[in-house]
Amino acid sequence: MSIKSTTHVAYPETPEILSHRDIRLGDDGKPTDEDLLLTYRWMAYSRFADMRILELFRQGRMKGTVTCSDGNEGLVAPLALMMDKSIDCVSWTHRGLPGHLVWSGHLGDHISQYLGNAGSPTQGREGNAHHGDPANRSYPMISHLGKMSSNVMGGTDSQRRKGHKAVGVTFFGDGGSSTGEIHEAMNLASVLNLPVIFVVENNKYAYSTPLDEQYAGKLVDRAIGYGMKGIELDVANIEENMKVFWDAIEETRATSRPMLIEMHSLRLRGHAGYDTCDYIDPAQTAEWEKQDALPNFRARLVEKGYGEHLDAEDALLKFFVNETVAKAFEHPPCDPAGLIEDVYSPTTTPVDWSTPPSTQYPVPDTSAPPVLTYAQAINAALDKILAESPESLVMGQDIADYGGPFKVTEDLLQKYGRTRILNTPICESAMVGYATGLAVNGHRPIVEFQFADFATDATTQICLNAGTYHFRSGAKAPLVFRFPCGGGLTFGSFHSQDLEALYTHIPGLKLLYPSTPQDAYNALLAAYEDDNPVCLFEHKKLYRLLKTPVSFDPNYKSVWQPALRRSGDFATVVTYGEMTLHANEACQYLEHEYDHSFDLFDLRCLAPLKLDVIQASVARTGRLVVITESRGNAGFSAELVSSITEKNFYNMEAPPLRITSKDMPVPFASELEADYRPNKESILNQMIDWIEGA
Repeated sequence: MSIKSTTHVAYPETPEILSHRDIRLGDDGKPTDEDLLLTYRWMAYSRFADMRILELFRQGRMKGTVTCSDGNEGLVAPLALMMDKSIDCVSWTHRGLPGHLVWSGHLGDHISQYLGNAGSPTQGREGNAHHGDPANRSYPMISHLGKMSSNVMGGTDSQRRKGHKAVGVTFFGDGGSSTGEIHEAMNLASVLNLPVIFVVENNKYAYSTPLDEQYAGKLVDRAIGYGMKGIELDVANIEENMKVFWDAIEETRATSRPMLIEMHSLRLRGHAGYDTCDYIDPAQTAEWEKQDALPNFRARLVEKGYGEHLDAEDALLKFFVNETVAKAFEHPPCDPAGLIEDVYSPTTTPVDWSTPPSTQYPVPDTSAPPVLTYAQAINAALDKILAESPESLVMGQDIADYGGPFKVTEDLLQKYGRTRILNTPICESAMVGYATGLAVNGHRPIVEFQFADFATDATTQICLNAGTYHFRSGAKAPLVFRFPCGGGLTFGSFHSQDLEALYTHIPGLKLLYPSTPQDAYNALLAAYEDDNPVCLFEHKKLYRLLKTPVSFDPNYKSVWQPALRRSGDFATVVTYGEMTLHANEACQYLEHEYDHSFDLFDLRCLAPLKLDVIQASVARTGRLVVITESRGNAGFSAELVSSITEKNFYNMEAPPLRITSKDMPVPFASELEADYRPNKESILNQMIDWIEGA
């Protein structure tokens, strides 16, 4: 497990029979009796553990959303045993306990995870069944169904890029099959030829909603639409299914083509421990219990003469489960100490940038650096990263042959090829999930959104998955999200927003918003080598508005701190992005006409906030002005004012002034957009009114 227990409890030694975790079928593709006995062993072991977990939940000794794998063991256990645990990638759902047990860790780790005590591999930070083992390519699930599939795709592609002939297996339910992410993921996997097996656990109900209210037709038929093979199976036919599983894994490993398996399983337990299943006809439940694969499989093995063998193993496994559960209760409760420090991963893998690089826009360490636009500076930084860091790749829509809508990735395809410069379908959510899987497995993707507004389609993957990955699992997720943002170009409501307030609210994300070509170059290098997801906001109007010398700056990491753009003593002005230019012009005018000088800070880094120098400035000037292009209502400007003034309240000589865009959608017509957002004139007018009213 990626996060280790903070306490030590001596769990019972794992029985030797559980050291066998692999099945490799012979040339005939048929399982031997030994294979069948091994499969049953892990199915039964999981069922015994599940029953104890459910019992503890009903006794009130285990909290949270306790789920059981009953009815799914015949799917999960054989697949887990057939996968190559040294190279393959997987994400189990909340019905995948057999997979967790086969893949890694002591049973005690998993029980403590359910108990949420100090022995939990996530130290109680993640829910009962949501843990995984990212270090061993078992990606933790999140409750937003279908989102894990793209993580497995990224991890599997990462393995292939490292030279491993890996396969990915990802599970989702019949309910999860209705989500847009599943469509995006399956389509992306097909387009990119990713060797991933999509497995639908069809137990006839999405929580309480029956199939006829979930979808029409057959799930397996969806494979046709994605140009992949589709297989339909019944969980009861374990012996026959094992050959199909093995053939599917081997075919996917050899062809690198994705595949869909629809497994008809049984709803033997409700959605979770608290689900009474009163929405199901009791007669139907009784019929399903008769079809339960585990006892029926056991009966067939008994007919083969293995009754005493199974009795002995069952007794041993039950004893081990009970002893382990008792030991797991010896762990103390979780200690909240250190939680806030683990929101971000420490950056421990800096890139050793060479100087000078070989780039399209050479950025040497010379006396005559090239003069670049903001867009060219980002292109030069991308070129440097791709040239010097083999773990890097860039993905997005229309970024390859076309060079992106703003030509920021122009000519990179010709230099680095389609394995490093990836055009993706329109699939913002799956694209980010795919990039996250790559990142967790050691690659360092840079994701371009055509417009920052479009990233809202990937909100779950950015905010609730990538942003929290380290806190939940201890794994690093080094990603860069490039957000072309801001107005002033008459692009209208869907292409012009500054949405930093959305992302600064999310713990685990870092945000940079440079205002000059040199800072844009520095920011991309700093963001790239950070071991956390970084949102890089790039104001579209700046792309070709400015042109300045750009050189490799050994102090490029300074972009994580505010920059003092001008000095004064009347007030402290804080801003970022294009507003830095307007604010500087306003301050220059006020200094000339009103004889008031200002400390003007270009914030540059919006998260994590570094305000020490700004706090010191406000303590000296006693006045604060915050200027943002984003809207005022619940905007980032309010956070800045609050964070600064709560430590300087008794130093303030005037109420703080916020200058923001108006609380409305971004209008299209140029005169309307000019009225919507701040500019030099509106900033001047508001500052003059503020000065005269103070």
